[in-house]
Amino acid sequence: IIGSSLLIGGVVMWIVDAMNAPAEAAGPAPGSRIHTWKMEAMSVGQAVWIGACQILSAVFPGTSRSMATIAAGQLAGMSRASALEFSFFLSIPTMAAATLYDLLKSLRGKGVNPIGVSQIDPHGWVILAIGFVVSYLVAYAAVAWFIAWVRKHGFVPFAVYRIVVGILVLAFAARLAG
Repeated sequence: IIGSSLLIGGVVMWIVDAMNAPAEAAGPAPGSRIHTWKMEAMSVGQAVWIGACQILSAVFPGTSRSMATIAAGQLAGMSRASALEFSFFLSIPTMAAATLYDLLKSLRGKGVNPIGVSQIDPHGWVILAIGFVVSYLVAYAAVAWFIAWVRKHGFVPFAVYRIVVGILVLAFAARLAG
């Protein structure tokens, strides 16, 4: 299933990006296939559609949550950059919840790396805070760079990557089976 999902997702990503490429190149224009150039201008319907498509990543192993939401956004008339930006924003609650859950488990001594509240001295909390701030700043810079890169180059390189990895996974699975 994972190999097939990677392969199909790559093909879908390539097709959707190719459908939007002429409109991306032309920029905002009346009658354009793309009518949402900024995330702030998206409609409730677009948001609901993208959220519903995000479920695909939970149902089909190997389906990227980002790929599903970005392709859904582009199909709903969003530009590459606005679909990508919304996809990143959609990931924030999930990642924050997972991080807090892991931190709480670790603090209670039940996580993968149990540390317990009593084992963290003030210096440890400072190190944790510095790590959090540095991670945030690096992630912010990486996302800003990535959005600018995608505006110019699109998603085809990522589609090719998914297709190649999907083929390799399927070939490996076939070799193991036979």
